[in-house]
Amino acid sequence: MEFPKPKPLSQTKFSPAFVRTRAFRIGATAVLFAVIFALAVSRDFYTGSMVSAYLSLALASALIVLAMIRRSWFDFLWVAAGALLLAAIDYKVMHFQPMFMAGFSFAGLSALAVLGMHTIWAEGEDQKLLLYGFLPAVLFVGSEWMATTLLDITEALHPKTFDLYLYSFDCSLRVQFSFLMGQLFWTFPWLRFACLVIYIALPLPLALVYAAHLRGEKKNALVVMLAFLVTGPVGVLFYNMLPACGPVHIFGAAFPWHPLTPETAMHMAVAPVLLKGARNAIPSLHMTWVLLVWWNSHGLQRWVRAIALVFLVLTAMATLGTGEHYFIDLVVAFPFSLMVQSLCLFSVSLRNPERRTAFLFGTFVTLLWLALLSFAPSLFWTSLLLPWAMVVATVAPSIYLWHRLLRAGTEEHPLQARAAAATA
Repeated sequence: MEFPKPKPLSQTKFSPAFVRTRAFRIGATAVLFAVIFALAVSRDFYTGSMVSAYLSLALASALIVLAMIRRSWFDFLWVAAGALLLAAIDYKVMHFQPMFMAGFSFAGLSALAVLGMHTIWAEGEDQKLLLYGFLPAVLFVGSEWMATTLLDITEALHPKTFDLYLYSFDCSLRVQFSFLMGQLFWTFPWLRFACLVIYIALPLPLALVYAAHLRGEKKNALVVMLAFLVTGPVGVLFYNMLPACGPVHIFGAAFPWHPLTPETAMHMAVAPVLLKGARNAIPSLHMTWVLLVWWNSHGLQRWVRAIALVFLVLTAMATLGTGEHYFIDLVVAFPFSLMVQSLCLFSVSLRNPERRTAFLFGTFVTLLWLALLSFAPSLFWTSLLLPWAMVVATVAPSIYLWHRLLRAGTEEHPLQARAAAATA
């Protein structure tokens, strides 16, 4: 029996291509760890970002992505060890002030390091999967970090807001949902706490739904990721069209127990007012994101759907009860989210009538609401039925077109749809 001759050692482990590849990976790993370390020991990044509730949880979302696509206990051990090391450096060496939310940042930075390291050293399809997990995790954090800057620019460009216009519409419904929910929060502090936790933890379901899609079909996952990322900058553009802050910024200590009566609001002088605060009312991007989370959880496992539904309901309650949004902000979020999803749904042809109809309806209705609220606020007081009819005519078709859009995606990719349904 004749055995094959082994290849010379120079053609296997120590070939020039192997050496170059290994050197590149070592260098990339060193750069990754250096960036993570530099961020962790930066006092400005610690005080401005790592202790922030929103950004710390955006960082922590990397741990969810890692857990969903790797599912390894060793990774959790590495993440825990890395988080403890970063915390020890910041508190024992750098003498930063310990803050609770920083713990999520340490875990998130450590998870990014582990996820990035696996991405660098993986091969073939495994590397592609990890790369699709690592890059969006970084982009999610970058998007959250840039949000404050974009909102500051919007506030500087628009010193006056249209809050009275939005409040006038809410009053025309004869039911002021923001004030009612705010009173409910004051009556039941535990409900307020639960809703606020969900409100702040928005990056977590975004990462969960994206990573869950990534385990099934990468193309669908990229659509979801693109929709999540596009929502922020596109939403800021709309904030500049009708800048507003929310009822708590107008009423201050009078919120939520002292709303205007419908009679007083009907004769209120509606005009732009000087107001401090972030111009991030209409459309509600928090509501937009949880709508995208809910709709894009279609076909995923039941526990993922359940988490998405909890975030949808409690976030809607939080946006109102905290006084950061008017009811109309949530209504406009329905066509706005439909517009964003149809815009980003590159897996469905532009010639597809469902995609085209969804985009045109979402865009037109969103702009129509902004125009009517800006130029015809008194219109909604002509009849009690009119504002309610417009709300129904906005939300119901949006939901219907959402279903058609989802159906269009599954019809163009029937095999992936059946595979997703089988895992649900």
